[in-house]
Amino acid sequence: MPRQSRATLRRLALIAALLLAPGPQAGALETIGFDTPGASEDLRAALQGASLLLTSQAEKQTDAQDLFAAARAEYGRLLGTLYAAGHYSGTIRVLIDGREAASIPPLDAPARIDRIDVRVDPGPQFLFAEATIDPVADRSKLPPEFAAGQVARSGAVLDATQAGIATWRDAGHAKAQVAAQAITADHAARRLSAAITLDPGPRLRFGRLSVQGADRMKPDRIRAIAGLPEGQVYSPDALNRAADRLRRSGVFQSVALSEAETIRAPDLLDIDATVVEERLHRYSVGAEVATEEGFALTGYWLHRNLLGGAERLRVDGAVTNIGADTSGLDYSLGVTLDRPATFTTDTTLSLAAKVGHVADVWESYDSASVSAGVSHVFSPKLSGSVALAYEYSEGADTRRPFLYRNLSLPIGATWDNRDSSTNATKGIYVDAEAKPFYGLGTTDSGVRLTVDARGYRGFGEGRFVLAGRVQAGAIYGAELLNTPRDFLFYSGGGGTVRGQPYQSLGVNVLRAITDDYRTGGSFFLGTSVEARVKVSRKMGLVGFFDMGRIGLDNFTDDIGGWHSGAGLGLRYDTPVGPIRLDVATPVGGTTGDGVQVYVGLGQAF
Repeated sequence: MPRQSRATLRRLALIAALLLAPGPQAGALETIGFDTPGASEDLRAALQGASLLLTSQAEKQTDAQDLFAAARAEYGRLLGTLYAAGHYSGTIRVLIDGREAASIPPLDAPARIDRIDVRVDPGPQFLFAEATIDPVADRSKLPPEFAAGQVARSGAVLDATQAGIATWRDAGHAKAQVAAQAITADHAARRLSAAITLDPGPRLRFGRLSVQGADRMKPDRIRAIAGLPEGQVYSPDALNRAADRLRRSGVFQSVALSEAETIRAPDLLDIDATVVEERLHRYSVGAEVATEEGFALTGYWLHRNLLGGAERLRVDGAVTNIGADTSGLDYSLGVTLDRPATFTTDTTLSLAAKVGHVADVWESYDSASVSAGVSHVFSPKLSGSVALAYEYSEGADTRRPFLYRNLSLPIGATWDNRDSSTNATKGIYVDAEAKPFYGLGTTDSGVRLTVDARGYRGFGEGRFVLAGRVQAGAIYGAELLNTPRDFLFYSGGGGTVRGQPYQSLGVNVLRAITDDYRTGGSFFLGTSVEARVKVSRKMGLVGFFDMGRIGLDNFTDDIGGWHSGAGLGLRYDTPVGPIRLDVATPVGGTTGDGVQVYVGLGQAF
């Protein structure tokens, strides 16, 4: 290439570099002044929390264009905060290097910003001179803050308006809306008058439920599961319950019920259901490990929609006591078929079969059962169930073979108002069951009663939680050795008393004979207390104490005795619940010695 051409190329490259080089950077913001003379501490905190500029400063924002946009938006944010606190004559100034931000044209935005000053003079707080909403179906449901003489917060006007509309919707007027509003401020008297007029609209009844998005689900089954009361007076609660039923079926990834825009003559309001179906199949595998109990592997496979009507087929399997020190391998396999909206919209029919094998130190047996039953949801917090079952078990202990056969009628109820099923910080959970059984052959008849009650109390926005649990069980009417072995109660291990070996506390039978053997008891009482502390966003510490008692004739006899354990644990939060690590040691009783370690998913209770 000629020398002249190379020189030309070098000159062109230099020009291009100069043209493409970035210009001078906008200077970093030196400071933001934020002054609120005359504001209370609460109001000042609210204003600071609403400030976009203070947020930008905390995030170390230095771009002049972004700061200019935040400054112009600052007026509306701060004004809304003043109105929410009842201040309607305040003044707001936002100065960018001495110039009012609102007066700077957007096309003349500064290329550099060194200082921004915000000054908010809240002015006096206004009171309501008049606060009326007419007509309303139930005045008792209006918030008491919306009344003459109360602080005239803008939120009180909005809350009262929404409450007034809600009273009409609860009465069946689904199209209730605001017809007119008159809101005036008397700055001299520091009073605000608010008069809201509502239009209730006609009283409506539920019309048809139309379905969109169904792929494998039959539309008629969707309507049956939703249980929308077509022809009955419109109710927001009934609409919410219909949506909850569809979500509870487990078939749908999302469910949305919306009201039609128009009324169908004469007074029918149709409802549109938009659904997105979940994948047909799901499977899960879980594992737990404990010092003496060894490994436990559990898993299930689920078909969500077997016949197109939300029939759920579930296969459960478990292998436990893998490598256990004191027992053999236990395993089980179960199949369950559930059909929602059977007999009633809130009733689920369940058919189940299960086989299993238990190999303890003192006994080994095989078991099988079949059952048919129903469960019913009475409310979001209360559910119940009843079933008819045939149960069979055959095996041997250290002294003799045994065979148990019986028919049973388990009747259960569950109350659950916890804020989370895997990591609760408040609420109560109670599960109770009465299981009358009729023995066949040499099996006695009787009733088995159980209850599991748990309570949670959080402090410091859930960072500290006290959790307590009480378990109890009793068998009446059947002799111990004529009662099915899997009906009896043991204590010890992760589900009862941590720090004590698994099922280490039972009843020693025929103790006068040298080759005595142990079995479960007819009575059980257990309690657990935990103190849970969050030490970071993901990590938590737990201290716990567990105690259990087994009895032969009653809860307090000395044949079975009692034991206890205590320890410390770590929790690591995950989207599916906390990973649990507990280390515990015996505190009372004679059934255990040494440290026990437990690892699993979810809180211990």
